[in-house]
This record gives sequence, C-alpha cells and structure tokens, in this order.
Amino acid sequence: MQKYIGNKAFYRTVLTIAIPVMIQNAITNFVGLLDNLMVGQIGTAQMSGVAIVNQLIFVFNLSIFGIVSAGSIFGTQFYGKQDYHGMRDAFRFKLVGNLLICLFAMGLLFFGQDFLIRLYLHGSGDSAELALALTSAKEFLIILLFSLPFFAISQAYASSLREMGKTMVPMFASSIAVVINTALNFLLIFGLFFFPALGVRGAAISTLIARIVECAITVYWVHHHVEDNPFAVRVYHQFSVPLQLVKQILRKGSPLMANEILWAIGQTMIVQAYSVRGLSVIASLNISSTVSNLFNIVYMALGGAVAIMVGQLLGADKFDEAKDSARKLLFFSVMSCLGLGILMMVVAPFFPEIYQTEPAVKSLASQFIKVAALCMPMYAFNHASYFILRSGGQTFITFLFDSVFTWVIVLPLAFVLSTHTTLSIVLVYLCCQLVELLKSGIGYRLIRSDLWVKNIVH
Repeated sequence: MQKYIGNKAFYRTVLTIAIPVMIQNAITNFVGLLDNLMVGQIGTAQMSGVAIVNQLIFVFNLSIFGIVSAGSIFGTQFYGKQDYHGMRDAFRFKLVGNLLICLFAMGLLFFGQDFLIRLYLHGSGDSAELALALTSAKEFLIILLFSLPFFAISQAYASSLREMGKTMVPMFASSIAVVINTALNFLLIFGLFFFPALGVRGAAISTLIARIVECAITVYWVHHHVEDNPFAVRVYHQFSVPLQLVKQILRKGSPLMANEILWAIGQTMIVQAYSVRGLSVIASLNISSTVSNLFNIVYMALGGAVAIMVGQLLGADKFDEAKDSARKLLFFSVMSCLGLGILMMVVAPFFPEIYQTEPAVKSLASQFIKVAALCMPMYAFNHASYFILRSGGQTFITFLFDSVFTWVIVLPLAFVLSTHTTLSIVLVYLCCQLVELLKSGIGYRLIRSDLWVKNIVH
C-alpha cells in the first residue's frame, strides 16, 4: 500500500493546496443557490432571464479557464524549475489572452444579446412572460458585461498564485466577494432598509461590485508582496511575451481551450436529449446537479492539486517523484469520493424536499442523486487522470479524452436511449454515466504508459 498512500508531509501539502479551493468553491456554489432562490422570489420570468444570461456567461468563464489553463501548464513547470522570468512571461500571456477574450465576449454579447437570448425563449409561457424574461435578461446582461474585465484580470493573477501553491489569497478574495454579493443581493433585489428595490438589476449590480472587490484584493496583495510573488516583479516594465513561448503555449493550449468550450456545449446538448422525456426531467436534473456540485468540490479541488504538484515535479525533472505523486493523488481522490458517494446516497431522499415542487419531481431528483453518488469514485478517477495528463502538456490527448469522448460516445448514446427506447429516464441517465467507465480504462492505460512524463519548459 506504500505505492498508493503517502506520508503526513505529502497529505499536508495536498490539503494545503486543495482545502482553500474546496472552501472557495463550496461558498460559491452555496451562494449561487441562494441567488437563484432570491431572484426566484421576484418571479419565474425574471429568474429565467437571469438563468439565460448566466448560461451565456458560463461559456465566457470556460474560455477564460481555457486561456488560464494553457498558460498555467507552463507557469507551473517554470516555477518548479525556479525560472521566474519564464513564469512572468506565462502570466503576461494569460493576462493578454484573458483581456482579448473579454473584449470579444463583451462585443458579441452586447451586439448579439437579442439574438442569443431569444434562442432560449421557447416553451409553454405566454407572450407576456416571454417578453418579461427577455427584458429581464437584457437588463441583467448590460450591467454584468462591465464585470467581465475584472473577472479576467483576477483569474490571471489567481492562477499564477495557485501555480506556486498559494491558494489562500484567491480563496480569501473570493470569499469576501461572495459575502458582499450576498449582502447586496438582499439589499438591492428586495429594496431593504433605504435601498431601492431594483430586482434583476440589483442582482447584476451586486455581482459587478463583488467582481471589482475580488479583483482589487488579489491585485493589491500580489503587488504589495512582490518578494513572495516573483512573477509580479517588474511585470509591467517593458511588457512583452516572447514569440517562441506564445507559439509553444498556443500549440499546447489550443486543444485545451477548444476542449472547455466543446465540452460545455456537449453537456448542454446531452441535457437537451434528456429533456424530450418532459419538463419534470429538467427540473429533477436541476435539483440533482445542485447537490452534486456541492459534493463535487472535493475531486475538483484535488484535480487542481494534481496539476500543481505533478507539474512542479515535472518542471524540476523529478520524473520518478512525479509518477509516485500522481499515483498517490489518484488513489486519494478516488477513496475520498467513495466516502462522499456514500454520504451523498444518504442525503439523496432528503435534499429535494427543500424545493417547492411536485412529489414526482422530488422522487425523480432523488434517484438522479443516487446515480451520481454511485458514480462519484469514477468521476474522481477521470478528473484526476485528466489533470495528470495535462500536467505533462498532453493537451491534445486530454481533448480526445474529454470533449471527443463526450461528442462521439456519450451524446449519441443519450440521444438514442432518450428518443428511441422505452427505458425509464433514470436508466437512461445511469447508462450515460456508466459509459464513462470506458474513459476510466483509457485514462488508466494512458497514465501507465508514462506518455505524460515530460518537462515542457527546458
């Protein structure tokens, strides 16, 4: 078992990296739930409008994550070999890339807002409800657009801090932002005390202020502790990124960015395939995903720990240590999520009861939660495998492993089972989850091949 279980120092390092990320994600997911509930108190049409905008912003967020992840592959390995000049160049790439994506997204969402929002406005609602949803969405979006640059900048800084294993500052900044967002939501959505009742505009203003605060805290701390953050030393002096590094990052990172966007679209289409079984299925899946997101924070954070620890070792040419750490992290992630899956199974019958909906929807949601709980160790294995492969720069393989698998295997299976069989939707959902065991087998073979054990920053 020594091959799979590390010492106390090993787990201390893992938890130092992962726990702040878990806390940050837990707070974010919990407050996201509160936001939906608060906007839902205004009306269903307003809540639908906000949900549509959040779906559009989600694609932007994934694009930012793609740029940041591409740069971080190199930034982590540069830090591992103590090449702070290279790390500074990787940070500059992320900052410029994020701002370019931001400008493109702002232009697209501003000029194409009417068309994009109307793509989602279908269903059984009358024309007045659809018009109100459209108006609410546009009011929310116009204000939210101003928050995109602050999010783009803060993510560039936060990712470089995480490359060094410093996750406390991003967690602190995000936590403060979440508290501010929640407090302002109460004040501005409902007009408490002397504040005006602004409805969805209040929700957007709250998010904008929270993003500004989060960005300000992160940037201020980094530049007032430059001795601890070598990538920030004279970072804006003679600002440039070596063309050779740009080519390297784009070559390695393009599949990564494409993967994030295509995966998100694929997941959306899978849900669309399920939706042919009725609106109750969509409502049940929404409830199920809410509780799943709260439990998923563990393996999501451990995936980040994998990327940081393994990437630093690869950058330092410590290949045997990298393989040993990858194996132990993979085992730790799976065993942790086995325990969480059992806990999630216990919670399954009770969580849907907090929603004001039909008993049939609650029952279906409970069954979906049980399926997700059963598959939790598999999710953990696949997620950790993805980051192990990515840490060695195998971004094209991770593209095949993630997005291509979703589009070629999972999506067609979901469509065929939903539309051409009489299987219950729970069995359809179970089959589509369990097919990812095939991905687990592929991931296991790829990791065993040592194809990923490379230093990409010689």
